[in-house]
Amino acid sequence: MQRRRLRSAVLFAATVGLVASGAVLATTAGAAAAGCRVVYTVTAQWQGGFGADVAVTNLGDPINGWTLTWNFAGGQTVTQAWNATVTQSGTAVTAVNAGYNGALGTGASTSFGFNGAWTGANPTPASFRLNNVACTGSVTPSGSASTSPSASASPTPSGGTTPAVKTVRVFWLKPTDVAFSQRYPDGIAAVMREAQRYYRQELGKTFTLNTTVVETVNGEHDAAWYINTNCDPNGDRYWCVVSNMQQELRRRLALGNPDSRWLCVGEISAEDVGKSGGGASVGWVLLSGHDADGAAGTNGAMNRWYGGMVHELGHAFGLPDSTSTDGTPMSASFYSYPNTHFSQAQKNSILAGPYGGFLS
Repeated sequence: MQRRRLRSAVLFAATVGLVASGAVLATTAGAAAAGCRVVYTVTAQWQGGFGADVAVTNLGDPINGWTLTWNFAGGQTVTQAWNATVTQSGTAVTAVNAGYNGALGTGASTSFGFNGAWTGANPTPASFRLNNVACTGSVTPSGSASTSPSASASPTPSGGTTPAVKTVRVFWLKPTDVAFSQRYPDGIAAVMREAQRYYRQELGKTFTLNTTVVETVNGEHDAAWYINTNCDPNGDRYWCVVSNMQQELRRRLALGNPDSRWLCVGEISAEDVGKSGGGASVGWVLLSGHDADGAAGTNGAMNRWYGGMVHELGHAFGLPDSTSTDGTPMSASFYSYPNTHFSQAQKNSILAGPYGGFLS
């Protein structure tokens, strides 16, 4: 993979310090107003099926790209949608803008529709969230300068419900100037499922993914901001993009570093080519644009990205890099995936490590 560093576990310790010390700096750009209103209308209903229209109004500052989430309480399922990409996992539903209706100025509205199935009852969803902001019909300031929230704070994920503890949460952070493409959450989810399969093959146990495998997070800044902010222009820029991503994810979702509730994986569609990259430390995997592109199937053979995720998850589970190319995925042998295997010592270390209890 492009400039992937096998010494990432050591270097990322410095990144942790940057994240902690830069928390206030990263959030001083000025408070943004956020708010929304949703009108959910059942337009038709028949035995076992219904049609619905969802009108969304942005009451806060202009946004470029939106994700609306809600939960069905009656076991309903979405069968067809238009003017938005709608996906469902269990009761959690996620609607993402189409290419032509993602920009919403203050007071601007858009709508989308879908057909669904129901059995027994078809209640209206109790609440909605737009870009992870509760749609209450009022406006509140957000993004004011503050230190990172503590790990004990209660986050509100994009799926609308708090994920189960001891699961792996995966985030794709999309900068404001990057167009949404479903191939990114779908591709990253496929990489995570392959890594999940590999860990079961190697350990006899594996990790559990969140019900919403990839939580799409609409970023607060454009790609250039993530690339250039909090960087020493004359120093090593390898970590700037992923550090800025981690700061934002931690602040907005109240995540710890590490977080005892979840093992976290973040990917961002931004990269300073030849200068930025990614890596992992205990509890976190942080990857930049070339890994996100690889997962989406636009940047080389998939085995590279499967092996790379297995490698970085190894760090997140507590493993160091191997000291030589030894046939294990903690060395450059991950490029030969799937022809690479954990040693018995590495297996023992994962199972006895800080996140060994996440494996079942």
